[in-house]
Amino acid sequence: MNPRAGTSEMRQAAAARPSRQINVVLRQPDASVPVSASVPEASARPLPTSGPWLEFQKELDAMVGLDNVKELVYEIYALLQIAQLRSDAGLQSTAHVYHMIFKGNPGTGKTTVARLLAKLFQGMGLLSKGHLVEVERADLVGEYIGHTAQKTRDLVKKALGGVLFVDEAYSLARGGEKDFGKEAIDTLVKAMEDYKNQFILILAGYTAEIDLFLMTNPGLPSRFPIRIEFPDYSIDQLIQIAETMARQRDYAWMPQTLFKLRQLLVKEKEESPYHFSNARFVRNMLERAIRNQAVRLLSQYPNGSPGRQELMSLRPEDLRAEAGGGGAM
Repeated sequence: MNPRAGTSEMRQAAAARPSRQINVVLRQPDASVPVSASVPEASARPLPTSGPWLEFQKELDAMVGLDNVKELVYEIYALLQIAQLRSDAGLQSTAHVYHMIFKGNPGTGKTTVARLLAKLFQGMGLLSKGHLVEVERADLVGEYIGHTAQKTRDLVKKALGGVLFVDEAYSLARGGEKDFGKEAIDTLVKAMEDYKNQFILILAGYTAEIDLFLMTNPGLPSRFPIRIEFPDYSIDQLIQIAETMARQRDYAWMPQTLFKLRQLLVKEKEESPYHFSNARFVRNMLERAIRNQAVRLLSQYPNGSPGRQELMSLRPEDLRAEAGGGGAM
């Protein structure tokens, strides 16, 4: 390989990187989608052989997909570690802003990732407590003038040292100028200044709605330098999630049951391409199959135990699609 050519390519790649905003797109494994050259492969990542990262790595590896989220978490870990070394060496180390936007359909891991990030950031020393406070419009918006600001301030104080996760954040702007939701937005923006670096605010919701929401307040976009897109899981990943969910509850899908589940997943994704609930759909199907299995086993073994294997096995007849049963919970 020509060394000069390699150096030139590296300089071009470095020049193409954004300087002020981190935009992360979570890509599911798909041979038809090229992987961006600007994202380093996980195998090339210099993982530490000791220290707190090893525990974090185990939790991240247990999550299906989300490769770019895992890469981002490691980048933040590396940044904090180097910041400490710079401080020890007497060099300046400026604080970074970690407020985030999570965009995507339900069941794509947004809340799970937020909860894990809170824990990781606490372990890295970025947050003092590492807890997650999950709220929605009803928790923030009051019924009269002044009530909303107080409710919002109270929740911010509750989230200090951790993460404040606002689900369906765009609902705060749906009522127009006279709606109290605008007061909640203004209070959150002020809190980000008053309690700088004391908590992390994550706004989450559907991609299109979140993008429109950010346009309602000129000061919002610049306050969230990290934006992560959570695409729908692939069918193979959903099957993997289904197997993991069942295993965690001491159940096992029969091969023919997994085949039937795959058919149901394909059908559901085709019928609800914009509001498919991903892992929530899988969870709902699993819980319904468990209920159906319980009824079947009591009928088949009225006077005795079915045995360990039967108690664990989920058969095709246990997996039945029901109208309205696969949506978000």
